[in-house]
Amino acid sequence: MSRDRWRIVNPRGEKRVIVTRDLPGDRWVEILSAAGCRVEIFTGPAALSPDEIRQGIGSRCDGVIGQLVEAWNESLFQALQGAGGKVYSNYAVGFNNIDLAAATRCGIAVGNTPGVLTEATAELAVALTLAAARRLGEAERHLRAGKWKRWLPQLFLGTQLRGKTVGVIGAGRIGAAYARMMMEGHKTDILYFSLRPKPDLEAFADAYNRFLTARQELPVVCRRAEAVEDLLREADCVSIHTPLDEGTRHLIDAECLALMKPDAVLVNTSRGPVVDEAALVAHCRRHPRFRAALDVYEEEPALAPGLADLENVVLVPHIGSATHWAREGMAILAACNVAAVLVGNPVWNRAAVDAFLRADQPPAAPSILNAEALNLPLVKAAD
Repeated sequence: MSRDRWRIVNPRGEKRVIVTRDLPGDRWVEILSAAGCRVEIFTGPAALSPDEIRQGIGSRCDGVIGQLVEAWNESLFQALQGAGGKVYSNYAVGFNNIDLAAATRCGIAVGNTPGVLTEATAELAVALTLAAARRLGEAERHLRAGKWKRWLPQLFLGTQLRGKTVGVIGAGRIGAAYARMMMEGHKTDILYFSLRPKPDLEAFADAYNRFLTARQELPVVCRRAEAVEDLLREADCVSIHTPLDEGTRHLIDAECLALMKPDAVLVNTSRGPVVDEAALVAHCRRHPRFRAALDVYEEEPALAPGLADLENVVLVPHIGSATHWAREGMAILAACNVAAVLVGNPVWNRAAVDAFLRADQPPAAPSILNAEALNLPLVKAAD
């Protein structure tokens, strides 16, 4: 691996941190430099292989910021442990690419970047919902191909969302934000499935309904489904916001797709393997009025055979968090995770991480997934 693909910042830093992909913004580098880190950033066009990551770690490495597309398994954590490493941070909120138990066995603290990408990802889910419902991809391709000759009454008729039922599978931060946007922006009813009730989301709907009633507008409905199958049968549009684990892999399979309305919309901005892509391709072929919109895929960047050929599917390349604010914020949180662990600061591990995006950041690691298992100190409630 050529060393000329690596950019070095603060070369005299006592602690060595490697970053497997250059990240947006400058502040994250400043945070690591201020913590006394020599920062080595891979700038090549292709993703690093596991062997190349091991080469990058070398014989001495204190910390790593890596990517969701990298499989951080026991072998890589052992290499980092052997080089004296203490911390790894994912540049992502998800961590299904990480063997967390292996990291803990190696004594490596593992961070992620929650909070800052909530609104960005929810906004993209809304955009994909609209794009699929109103057939924007089909219409744009038609126009660009020079096929549009005149306005026609039945050209690209789509689905109007106002008053429809939107199903939300997984009502965590992103799912709840998406639900609020759909209620406020498009007056849709919300049917959500979550392992536990979401009283904050339902209270938001109640408060919004008081506003609507005062304006003599019809209220919206927000309620929890007892089962995913109930949601799929009833919803006009389904948006997936669940994490990926063994219980959610292929959560949406051929049987589940068959439960949905023939003209429903399916949106996935969570993780690709939550949807059985081969089953989705077959379903979309059989039901041309059914529409799907995907930001994530089972075998990224590869697509299931036939998926790219479908006119009734909107496809974008994993851009859920792709706003300047969100991606720069993710870089800041990842850098704060690494810097805090290396200088011995405690762990924040609170839902609100906005404090880390201000100039006067707390002296803490924003989010360490295995902090309790490693007995790392936590920021006290009064701090």
